[in-house]
Amino acid sequence: MIRILHLSSDIFLLTLQNRVKFGPSLMKSFLIGVFLLTPLMGISQQMDSVASPLISIDKEKFLKHVNIGFDMRTEFQAYKFRGGDQYYNGLQFENGFTALTISGQLHERVDFNFRNRFNNDTEVQSLDLLSNNIQFAYLKVKATEKIDVYIGKMFAFYGGYEFEFNPLYILEFNDIYSNALAFVTGAGLTYQAYKNHQFRFQVLNSRTLLYEDLYGDIASQNIQEPIWPVSLVANWRGHFFDGKFETNYSASYGNEVKNQGTYFFTLGHKYKNKDLTLMYDFQYSYEEIDTKGIVNSILVDNEIAENVLYVENWLRGEYRFSQKFQGLLTLMTSSAYDNLNTSRDHIRTSFGAIPTIYYNPFKKIDLRFFLAYIGRYYEYSSYAKDNFDVADYNRNELRIGVIAPLNLL
Repeated sequence: MIRILHLSSDIFLLTLQNRVKFGPSLMKSFLIGVFLLTPLMGISQQMDSVASPLISIDKEKFLKHVNIGFDMRTEFQAYKFRGGDQYYNGLQFENGFTALTISGQLHERVDFNFRNRFNNDTEVQSLDLLSNNIQFAYLKVKATEKIDVYIGKMFAFYGGYEFEFNPLYILEFNDIYSNALAFVTGAGLTYQAYKNHQFRFQVLNSRTLLYEDLYGDIASQNIQEPIWPVSLVANWRGHFFDGKFETNYSASYGNEVKNQGTYFFTLGHKYKNKDLTLMYDFQYSYEEIDTKGIVNSILVDNEIAENVLYVENWLRGEYRFSQKFQGLLTLMTSSAYDNLNTSRDHIRTSFGAIPTIYYNPFKKIDLRFFLAYIGRYYEYSSYAKDNFDVADYNRNELRIGVIAPLNLL
């Protein structure tokens, strides 16, 4: 082998000497070094290379269990505000929802789900260390035939059907879910007790920001850092009459600050036959410190409302006229009260109506064109008007757009 190396180096030496004026000894040393280092470089590359990738072209079996989706809702809006200090009209295009979803099965008992909503805040939150645009980042492990365990950032198991809709399909949420913290980090499990009855439980962070980032500017002896800002959620889902009627009830408790929590109850109901679907949610949220911020928004700076109550009703009907046309109607109310333990002062009631028409011209792809009217009306009580200088107002909006939940893989 050494003789071969010397012979090879001599041949290259003669060639290069004719082209480059290097000394024979220097050139020979250089070439021998190159020949000796070449196999070592190859070994180094093999050692530094990463193990076989999880996803590769030849892993066809794995790719069968991976789903990649791109969801978008783009719309043209024509709207106007009237009342209070809000007197203006507007026209614009808007990307109402744009998200990339990757989900699949890593193992026969392990699934994953990831969703990045691009038109959400990308600032990393100081408590859970993820940005709000990452809505899902969790694993689901099948512990037993009846028990699934969830770990990571997920949606809370709140009851009702408004919250369980993908935001892609909701043009306007009611007041609670418009202001609630929907996607948080924690752990949960589902227990399929019987064929038609499932129970779900979660232990979650009650906020995504550290205490000083959320309440640092608020001076109050009642607002202090808890040992653990935690939310506990319990949920029951039931199916009756061969699946035509469903219930989705939940009860939860969360504390963002010490010794002051939020008690949240939701009763969700759903009826479905061949072409008609009706959903009704009742929601009751008693908050010893205002976490939704609706009542708090009318107070002066550096104050926060305490002993607040929100009561809501949400109704949605869907009717399929044909394979291409579907009609929707959403109705909602939300009432807010302050000083619940003393004077129980009514602050505001909001009303909403959203009639919508879907048109799907294609059979093999779920791409919907829609026309919708959104009417929201906000009425303040005489107590709120006298004490906080607020006024009634309304928003009327017409939207024309497209909803496209695109399955890429």
